Amino acid sequence: MTEKNEMIFGVRAVIEAIQAGKEIDKILVKRDIQSELSKELFAELKGRMIPVQRVPVERINRITRKNHQGVIAFISAITYQKTEDIVPYLFEQGKNPLLIMLDGITDVRNFGAIARTCECAGIDAIIIPAKNSVSVNADAMKTSAGALHTLPVCREQSLTETIKFLKNSGFKIVAATEKGDYDYTKANYKAPVCIIMGAEDTGVPYEHLSLCDEWIKIPLLGKIESLNVSVAAGILIYEAVKQRGFTTEE
Repeated sequence: MTEKNEMIFGVRAVIEAIQAGKEIDKILVKRDIQSELSKELFAELKGRMIPVQRVPVERINRITRKNHQGVIAFISAITYQKTEDIVPYLFEQGKNPLLIMLDGITDVRNFGAIARTCECAGIDAIIIPAKNSVSVNADAMKTSAGALHTLPVCREQSLTETIKFLKNSGFKIVAATEKGDYDYTKANYKAPVCIIMGAEDTGVPYEHLSLCDEWIKIPLLGKIESLNVSVAAGILIYEAVKQRGFTTEE
């Protein structure tokens, strides 16, 4: 979906868009769709990292009155990157990369706010999963204040494999979790680092926590049990920036 909510309706039109290499954010498919053409669509989608949601036809009808044939594709406002491409490029540029991974975060406004902070702090890329995650839609673009136009976003099929790749590439993986072993200021962010933020209700899943090098937490002194995830991300990002000694040039 672009800032103008660009969509493609109809099975054949969506197939042609995929074949033409259009950057598709997600596809909504009528839950009980069974046409021959829909089988062709699913065959085209096989092996591609395009999220597909099976939904009641009423949901699609609420979006459009056009002849959608049970399928709507939302065009992405950006071109998603791959972590395995971004990381070598960053090292080749002589950078000491700092990445943010958003694990299970679905609120687009939080995502946009985090992207805005990342861009302001010079973060090199955001990593998100292809499933059960936010995507770069109109609300995210607006909340990011334009940051998502320039900040690389990597969309990955498996965060587990991505974490392993980062570790093999020399990254320290730091998870923000209420189960953290110590205060976030005690961690060392000076080497290549990827900070993982989880959803506010469920946090970073254990299958990913188990791969992390450090578990950190932000102390909470009041009665509320958690911070908004975009606020928490800002705190951690600027602690990393402070430790790295980044300064602005006049």
